[in-house]
Amino acid sequence: MKLWQKGAAAHEKVDAFTVGKDREYDLVLALYDCEASMAHASMLGKIGLITANEAEQLCAVLSRLKTAAAAGDFTIEDEFEDMHSKIEHVLTAELGDLGKKIHTARSRNDQVLVAMHLYLKQALKEVKADVVSLFDLLLELAEKHQKDLLPGYTHLQVAMPSSIGMWLSAYAESLIDDLYFWEAAYKMADQNPLGSAAGYGSSFPIDRELTTKLLQFDQLKVNAVAAQMSRGKLEKSTATALSSIGSSLAKLSMDICLYMGQDFDFISFPADLTTGSSIMPHKKNPDLFELVRGKCNSLQGLPNQLALLTTNLPSGYHRELQLAKGPIIEAVQELKACLEILLFSLPKLKVRKNITDQKKYDYLFSVDTLNAEVLAGKPFRDAYRELGEAIEADNFTPNRTVEHTHLGSIGNLGLAEIRAKMEKLR
Repeated sequence: MKLWQKGAAAHEKVDAFTVGKDREYDLVLALYDCEASMAHASMLGKIGLITANEAEQLCAVLSRLKTAAAAGDFTIEDEFEDMHSKIEHVLTAELGDLGKKIHTARSRNDQVLVAMHLYLKQALKEVKADVVSLFDLLLELAEKHQKDLLPGYTHLQVAMPSSIGMWLSAYAESLIDDLYFWEAAYKMADQNPLGSAAGYGSSFPIDRELTTKLLQFDQLKVNAVAAQMSRGKLEKSTATALSSIGSSLAKLSMDICLYMGQDFDFISFPADLTTGSSIMPHKKNPDLFELVRGKCNSLQGLPNQLALLTTNLPSGYHRELQLAKGPIIEAVQELKACLEILLFSLPKLKVRKNITDQKKYDYLFSVDTLNAEVLAGKPFRDAYRELGEAIEADNFTPNRTVEHTHLGSIGNLGLAEIRAKMEKLR
């Protein structure tokens, strides 16, 4: 029997369908529910709905449960609908009637809201830390390989000279743009919805400013209805940030897969970071980066999935909002795993030397050859036409001297400037 039941139990099929995977996801959220419950109990003690001693007793048990949840030792048996009912059951079993007082002035709606806010605050912090670490690694590698020329492509056709350093620092700077989305998501998460109850507040004289302070939120989600309406919106905002980061990681992984191929052969990784074939003994497949690409590409659909889930819902709580919990938790876990594997593998990157010396890359230097003639005094359009005719006649001799000096070019990557942009976000 659930703590919320007032009579007959729901049919087992109804129970199984409505609970779904909530118990599994609640194992991730349980420590945050305990943390929020401790703040709630302390607040109830401060305003006199329970005594200070009763608040201390509740917090002592909740603190122990929080520690267990953080260590992975918290369980939610099938007899319990979710983490909330399990936690209240433990409080009641250990403290008797006092345990039944914990739910005063709140609803499961604001319980799960505040747990999600606390969880996503922490998850976003961890994601950002990994993104910043990846940024630092990419800039380190860019500096190391800034003079290693690399063919640049447009339309997958040889275009102009690039460098390994330019390629890697491009992704570093792209991660800065991704963190702008991160900032928006974090600001949304850093608001306290506790005290909104079922979405319409409470007749109890609760102190929401106190719980905001105790839970270390930057600010309060003031309007109780607005707090309820943030359900799904917060998840969608977080999904947008995660998908933006994922987009950069997927593109980087695609480049790596291309550049590792024999037809490109620009880079390689040690054998223990590749996989073989069941029938082709020569294969060293980039499975690692293919999976990063696939996982991060899948993240691109998450904002739309959550948008569709919450489309045309009126204000107030609706049970399908519970379906936003699982996808965002799984997305956080997937992105963190991708970031961690890139941080593990990229330091072992091996770069082939003198890539652009091959004859097939002669046309890579056509623009630089053209520009040299313009600098010598020839009108651009005349030089362009003459060089084009020489290329068509297979009479082109490239000038392989690369002298790119402007900020952001292969000769002046602006790594310090890129690093300075990130310093504002750390």
